[in-house]
Amino acid sequence: MTESSAVKKTAIRRATIKDVPYILGFIKELAEYEHEPDKVLCTEEMLEKTIFGSVSYAKVLIAQTEEGIPAGFALYFYNYSTWNGKPGIYLEDLYVQPKYRGSSYGSALLYALAQELVDIDGGRLEWSVLKWNTPSIEFYKRLGAVPMDEWQTMRVDGTQIAEMAKRSPGILE
Repeated sequence: MTESSAVKKTAIRRATIKDVPYILGFIKELAEYEHEPDKVLCTEEMLEKTIFGSVSYAKVLIAQTEEGIPAGFALYFYNYSTWNGKPGIYLEDLYVQPKYRGSSYGSALLYALAQELVDIDGGRLEWSVLKWNTPSIEFYKRLGAVPMDEWQTMRVDGTQIAEMAKRSPGILE
């Protein structure tokens, strides 16, 4: 079976609140793969509130088998490029269960995100990948992704967020 025919048979759908147990399971499996299982603080209740609540902070696509079994997911949110003057998509997590890898589920999820960008006249799709994750890096390169070696990822989390917030001058309405 060629990749293009496998992608055509792969069903990609938007997640619903009924998918929350699968989504959390995928997140935990991904954390295991990335050698950080104890870092997952997320719960089903958190996912329900932040993805399916009155304000949605992220979206999820599910790749499913012909039998309707979830095989993987892509969790993403919109960002904006000031240089392009266009919206973009930041892919927070892409995960396909090991038994389904090599069956085009991952590429189908990325192709679906590319279509969503086309639909919104978006400018770019971005994500991070761990430097040691050579199989994923090679997979992304085969799909046309380009490493952004000149950029350094920065992060503020935990108690540092509260410390920074204490220094806020406030935001005028």
